[in-house]
Amino acid sequence: MTTLIYHGHSCWEICSEEGRILIDPFLSGNSLSPTGPDDFDQLDAIVLTHGHGDHIGDTERIVKQTGALVVCNFEISNYLAARGLKTHPMQIGGGRRFPFGHVRLTIAHHGSSGPRGEYLGAPAGVVVTTGGKRIYHAGDTGLFYDMKLIGEMYGPFDAALFPIGDNFTMGIDDAVKAVEFVAPLLAAPMHYNTFPPIAADPDDFARKVMAIGFNAKVFAYGEGWELP
Repeated sequence: MTTLIYHGHSCWEICSEEGRILIDPFLSGNSLSPTGPDDFDQLDAIVLTHGHGDHIGDTERIVKQTGALVVCNFEISNYLAARGLKTHPMQIGGGRRFPFGHVRLTIAHHGSSGPRGEYLGAPAGVVVTTGGKRIYHAGDTGLFYDMKLIGEMYGPFDAALFPIGDNFTMGIDDAVKAVEFVAPLLAAPMHYNTFPPIAADPDDFARKVMAIGFNAKVFAYGEGWELP
């Protein structure tokens, strides 16, 4: 059994018999999320898509209370290791099997910098395979045609998670096109409504996805869903 839980913005939790994984844990800075960093007392890994503060978020605090491994690009790995965190560096195109599942970094078109403007490597999407299920987290990205290749090479995906907030990432119409390229069994929106510049209607995304023949689900904050 693999369960997908949405904690708001781009933060997702994936739980299976192999382990418990958190992606982009922006929690204490997100007033919409019902989940806080103190809700995690056991965690196997945190996977980061890029270095912006609304994605690294509460990583340091959660790692220090759980001992979780941080999986991320090489530059973020060095940055966090210097702060005493246990990390595993990767880069785009690479994949690795861990006790909690398999992680692969994919292309994403965005930026990646630290709180003082530090260069923190290239942004990424993430493919996580755990408990016999495969999930694609697109990260912060614009639409790009190689999403079709990601779907063909690394799918089929039991679920795929797409930003819809526009301004910094894809908007709804581009995200619907991304669903068409990736062709997941289930598509879900993320990275919307946290701040005024990324206001978007997730139900509009879901309607448009279903109109082109794919399944879609809008997760409530804190909602879990067992992948069939």
